[in-house]
Amino acid sequence: MPSFLWRLWPGLVLILLPSTLAADKESSLLQDWHDVWLFRFFLNVLGYGTIIIPGYFLIGYFKRMNYLETGRGICYPVIKACVFGSESKTGLLDDVSIAPRNDADSGSSARQAFKLVFCAAGLQASYLTWGVLQERVMTRSYGASTPEEEGERFKDSQFLVFMNRILALTVSGLWCLLFKQPRHGAPMYKYSFASLSNVLSSWCQYEALKYISFPTQVLAKASKVIPVMLMGKIVSHKSYEYWEYLTAALISLGVSMFLLTSTTGKHPSTVTTFSGVVILVGYIVFDSFTSNWQDNLFKYKMSSVQMMFGVNLFSCLFTVGSLLEQGAFFDSLAFMARHSEFAFHAVLLSVCSACGQLFIFYTIAQFGAAIFTIIMTLRQAIAILLSCFLYGHAITMVGGFGMAVVFLALFLRVYARIRMKAGRRAPQPQVQKV
Repeated sequence: MPSFLWRLWPGLVLILLPSTLAADKESSLLQDWHDVWLFRFFLNVLGYGTIIIPGYFLIGYFKRMNYLETGRGICYPVIKACVFGSESKTGLLDDVSIAPRNDADSGSSARQAFKLVFCAAGLQASYLTWGVLQERVMTRSYGASTPEEEGERFKDSQFLVFMNRILALTVSGLWCLLFKQPRHGAPMYKYSFASLSNVLSSWCQYEALKYISFPTQVLAKASKVIPVMLMGKIVSHKSYEYWEYLTAALISLGVSMFLLTSTTGKHPSTVTTFSGVVILVGYIVFDSFTSNWQDNLFKYKMSSVQMMFGVNLFSCLFTVGSLLEQGAFFDSLAFMARHSEFAFHAVLLSVCSACGQLFIFYTIAQFGAAIFTIIMTLRQAIAILLSCFLYGHAITMVGGFGMAVVFLALFLRVYARIRMKAGRRAPQPQVQKV
């Protein structure tokens, strides 16, 4: 090396070293920020905004230019379906003969019992497996060959949401192709509202497991009847019976007893516990909006599978767009390639979610919402017991009593709803004319 380079070398080191250290520090700082759930949440929302905002202006443009009368060409049917839909909300069931559920004409008692066992077994198997896998993926590491090794944890909840939605979209799309559906009338863009809140609620559901236990999450989900009622008041202007307010208060009491007395061995940090509670509140709020918005969409007389297809279509669009913008899509695929066990769990998780939705539709069509609610309430209780057995969650005596209060209130809601419907169907006494 020439002598003048030897003299310059210390200076070059002094110049380049600070910039290298600064780059490493910046990378470390960015990684630290990426580990904060609120930062990831805002990144996801920004990603969705890059799709929603241009779509908003496009829809406004087509409406202002009166595209229904002036538009033509090969894109006309697509734009009409996405922006305008059909011209009315009525008469959309004329193309499909949908037989109402009739207990008297539904076959023998043995056949009905077999159908009920089939529905209950399908719902329990789908959602119990889904719950166990959900906790496994979000709270355990992959790739550790011995108990002493830490392994590698999967951190991107949004990719799991995408996996669930892409399979549900495929299943519902095939169902719509194979079985005749009502003539679709809703503008496609209206699904995006329910889809956005559904994606955010699902993200919160996965993300919360990093900070709270699965039993806590299940009980919080059971208490979502309270914000659902509030959203019903705000969004749909619904009115509720006194027993609905009473059972909502009992659920709040039971959940509070469980949360205030639950052990904090796994999550000792108060800040961490607070983060989990905030994420759960976000889940409940977003999920409550989803159900109420879907109720409004059903005014178009669509089928449940059409609703499933429309919501999942926009969910896939939002999540894949956000994942690609963040560079997380290929990182998650690389994680799947490194850990085949995770790939199996993620696919099975999505299969259980999609099959569970189909079992929901079939159970409600065959036996009504009351039987479905009873089955799902039992599923929540079994899921808590299964999680405690598999993952070693400890529950105090007061916490267990709070759980009992929650499930008692849920069964009281079902019982009161059945009695109320039976009273409405009771025949009125006929007055004899003289």
